[in-house]
Amino acid sequence: MSESTEILEPETSERSKVESWRLHVLMEAGYPLHVAERLAASEADLHQAVELVQSGCAHVTAAEILL
Repeated sequence: MSESTEILEPETSERSKVESWRLHVLMEAGYPLHVAERLAASEADLHQAVELVQSGCAHVTAAEILL
């Protein structure tokens, strides 16, 4: 196993954990799965995503704003 592979594996695992947590938060906020997956994998601000829907913004519209 090369040095670069050893360095990338923990980073990939950590990113996967973060995306999974983001997906969970977005699903709890009511985002449909396909929209939540796109947002979770993006650099979109998670707090804004939740605040937008709590303020009455439609989930799809919120995603369009954030992406």
